[in-house]
Amino acid sequence: MCGITGWVSFDRDLTQQRVQLDTMTETMACRGPDAAGTWLDRHAALGHRRLAVIDLEGGTQPMVVPTDDGPVAITYSGEAYNFTELRSELLRRGHRFETRSDTEVVLHGYLEWGEAVAERLNGMFAFVIWDSRVEKLVMIRDRMGVKPLYYSGTDDGVMFGSEPKAILANPLADRAVDLDGLRELVSFTQTPGSAVWCGMHEVVPGGVVTVDRSGLRERRYWTLPTRPHTDDQKTTVATVRELLEDIVSRQLVSDVPRCTLLSGGLDSSAITALAAAKLGRPGEHGEPGEKVRSFAVDFIGREDDFVADDLRSTTDAPYALEVAAHVGSQHEAILLDHAAIADPGVRRAVITARDSPLSLGDMDASLYLLFQAIRRQSTVALSGESADEVFGGYRWFHQPEVQAAQTFPWMAVFVSGARAQVSDRFNADITAALDLPTYIRDRYSDAVGEVERLEGESDHEMRMRVMSYLHLTRFVRMLLERKDRISMAVGLEVRVPFCDHRLVEYVYNTPWSLKTFDGREKSLLRAATADLLPESVLQRVKAPYPATLDPQYTSALLQQSKELLATDDPVFGLVDRSWLEDIARRDSAAMPIDVRNGMERVLDLSTWLDIYRPDLRL
Repeated sequence: MCGITGWVSFDRDLTQQRVQLDTMTETMACRGPDAAGTWLDRHAALGHRRLAVIDLEGGTQPMVVPTDDGPVAITYSGEAYNFTELRSELLRRGHRFETRSDTEVVLHGYLEWGEAVAERLNGMFAFVIWDSRVEKLVMIRDRMGVKPLYYSGTDDGVMFGSEPKAILANPLADRAVDLDGLRELVSFTQTPGSAVWCGMHEVVPGGVVTVDRSGLRERRYWTLPTRPHTDDQKTTVATVRELLEDIVSRQLVSDVPRCTLLSGGLDSSAITALAAAKLGRPGEHGEPGEKVRSFAVDFIGREDDFVADDLRSTTDAPYALEVAAHVGSQHEAILLDHAAIADPGVRRAVITARDSPLSLGDMDASLYLLFQAIRRQSTVALSGESADEVFGGYRWFHQPEVQAAQTFPWMAVFVSGARAQVSDRFNADITAALDLPTYIRDRYSDAVGEVERLEGESDHEMRMRVMSYLHLTRFVRMLLERKDRISMAVGLEVRVPFCDHRLVEYVYNTPWSLKTFDGREKSLLRAATADLLPESVLQRVKAPYPATLDPQYTSALLQQSKELLATDDPVFGLVDRSWLEDIARRDSAAMPIDVRNGMERVLDLSTWLDIYRPDLRL
């Protein structure tokens, strides 16, 4: 896992721009703490920061293959989990390799198949190839968008980076955010292709962007397909299990320490159990198996201040411990206190990592601290992220009023016309200019219009297909981006087995009646892993990532808000100061959670403005 960046210019000699390329590359240092590399050609400059995971000695980048017609170079981030099979195929076709890395396999795959190499890859990846033979830049991103990749066009080429900050480090970049950018920051719609900053875009999941002297072109090599599902219940459950075993086996391949994230919920427990079973088997030559390591987050005093609500009826810790004992994992809970979570330095690190004020407050801070602690012991972690989107695990999937709502399902649950997200924070002029209800309605219409209906599909099945599609192409993207940015900020590679495109395609096309065959959420996943897990975990009700309920955390936010009010912070050009003043007069002990979250958002926005100092064209 790495950070990539670079620049193509057809009207200048980029061999004279090493200092600028180094500056862009250095912004990716957290993503790749192990090594740095750059490569310059006359019209192309590639930068790379490396987190060494496979072939620690031989995977140096950017990687270059000389040809009779000129060099072909790659800067690559991610993992191709089927690189061993592809390497064997390429060897049969006459290719020769100097390393054991998947990067070299991808590069030779391009030499053999061109841009179509993307269709042969199984994994999470974002990579850029400069083909000097035809003076063309090729940017490719994985199907589900697990790994990020952004680009910004220039008068004579393009700049790119794993994160916007790499592009913004170039003086040619426009450090401006307009109304549409601000809408994306606060609307929770995650429009494919949007990058918030003016003139900047993301390579869409499953996308290919090429740039040559004739201009820039975009295409998709993969979109979520609609297909008939003919398997019966027994076969479907067996297929899900078979896929999961293969996926986890592939994603455990690593030359560095690996672990799992174990909350005690069904998703992370299933991944941990599958990993434990795989790693516990004796090796080919009789060498003993190993215990999988697992980590969880918890809060000091959690048992004392926990209050069950509609989202969280139980704490995670007892279930995580039960799973760890059941599967024999080496388990550790990372304990956090309110002071660490409320630390402005942690908030600044999170906002810097995300390039955005759109955070989840204490849940992002605790995730950052969790990953930071894990990184001291492991470099690779397998996560249960995305199972709810794939298998229909959220409660709102099963609520008739949400199924019927003509908006994004998560908005039907958490907000009303998005007002709760903005009207209590932004001033009246900004709120009116944003007109978020219209923006969200348009984005929703665009998304629904992408869904292909299966011939003969009932209205209800089609509606549930739409809900699944919205989650798999919008909602999960927000979660994947969050996890990638925060994990890579501390140099931890998080792998997401449930995002394997084979599993996603198979379950997406399974009828809703089969996905809920036992009358509950995630029926297929529960049945497919029933023999691996304790009954208590199999029957446990879905609980989201934990939030701290410590009143001292709220008190710390209140004090920071008062300190902010004593300044002329630029945030008050956007936020209604009187709203925060009213909050600051309240008793923190009686403060509702939504008000606490509002303070978090204002402090996040202030931090973002201070770090990036964007030109707000509103």
